[in-house]
Amino acid sequence: MSINSAMLAGVSGLVSNASALAAISDNIANVNTVAYKRNQVNFANVVTAQAVKGRYSAGGVQATTHAYVSQQGLIQAATSSTDLGISGDGFFVATTKGAGVAASDARVFTRSGAFTVDSDGYMVNNSGLYLQGWPVADDGTVNVSPSDLSMMSSINVKNVGVAVKQTSNVLINANLDKRPNTASAGDGTYVANTVASMADYADDPATGTKPDFTMEMNVVDSTGGTHKLAMAFLKSSANPNEWHAEIYAIPKGDVDVAGRPGQILSGLVKFNADGSFDKATTTLFGGAGNDPAISLGASGGTQPNWADALGIDASDISLDLTKLSQYASTSVVNSVNPDGATVGNVVGVEVDSDGFVSAIFDNSEVRRIAQIGLATFPNADGLLAISGNAYRASIQSGDFAIKQPNSGGAGQIAASTLEASTVDLSAEFTGLISTQKAYSASSKIITTADQMLEELINIKR
Repeated sequence: MSINSAMLAGVSGLVSNASALAAISDNIANVNTVAYKRNQVNFANVVTAQAVKGRYSAGGVQATTHAYVSQQGLIQAATSSTDLGISGDGFFVATTKGAGVAASDARVFTRSGAFTVDSDGYMVNNSGLYLQGWPVADDGTVNVSPSDLSMMSSINVKNVGVAVKQTSNVLINANLDKRPNTASAGDGTYVANTVASMADYADDPATGTKPDFTMEMNVVDSTGGTHKLAMAFLKSSANPNEWHAEIYAIPKGDVDVAGRPGQILSGLVKFNADGSFDKATTTLFGGAGNDPAISLGASGGTQPNWADALGIDASDISLDLTKLSQYASTSVVNSVNPDGATVGNVVGVEVDSDGFVSAIFDNSEVRRIAQIGLATFPNADGLLAISGNAYRASIQSGDFAIKQPNSGGAGQIAASTLEASTVDLSAEFTGLISTQKAYSASSKIITTADQMLEELINIKR
């Protein structure tokens, strides 16, 4: 009967509009939820077969929910360096536990990047989901797989130990006075590699030869220890552009050298007529034209080497002498800048646009720990929503592909930002009003059909 179909159509209207109200309610409630994607209930008519010509049977309405998962929310500034927003396509890969993640453990996908570092050092968001990433190997490489989630692990920024960087480069900016030094003892008594050396003088001023000028540098060994090396100069009387030079350890006991106290190198340092350093004729570093460098063997190794008692690895230190000059001006050290860092502990975390998570140490060292991978889907709107503002893959979404940020269509990661909810309150409140009116109208269909049925029943009376 057409009246029954009208009543059922009214019921379908009530059910569909109730679903629309529920979706709007969820949207309004999550207006401040990080990276929340709004849902919308769409309506479609239902057409029934018309069994009798001239009579119409109402089919009603059916509701289908559409999730706008692929819609980009506004990227807003945040206060924490571990707050991460994705500008573009992609989802963070996450799991529900930090340690001991196995291949069988479920992974979920989220754009909610409000991550903090928990007491165990793991990066976890407000929903308790642990961020996954590819570990960075000791040589700085990353083993990336687009489909094997087991190659990713929960990112931990505290289990990286301490940071030590051995000195490998020293930049020296200094000037040696070209003018004759009348106070100098001259080089008449100086004989390289003997007890008349400048290294001997540093050990005991009563012996050896006093240098005209000395500069010192601190270097860091393989265990984070600091040692002092000196570079001493004595102006030659034979050539106005020539200096006797030695490099030695202070104290001498830090270096084992046969026959002379801590002396590592000795030879000539020469300058061009314009006062610039002449590498081609300098012999201090083992031969004319050799690159300026200091090589010390490991403890117990070939001399000159670090003292056996130190028990440390070898050191190969390059010296940049391009700013070493000889001008008619007072000898002075403008700067001695060695690299290297003593023992440091983690004090912060930073994430770059390529998804590399790095630990910052209190000795100014920065060490990469992991790279965040972003999951992309052929149809992100087909993902299945789960609690915690996260998603699971489905047949409609298609298979995921894990990509490095900024590559293959994946978006860019922005640190200290968060993606805002895509809910527009003005649109939701407008929808709330129209849904309420539609619900009332559907209920009116039912009351009207009820009155008509009552009239039909009263015919018999």
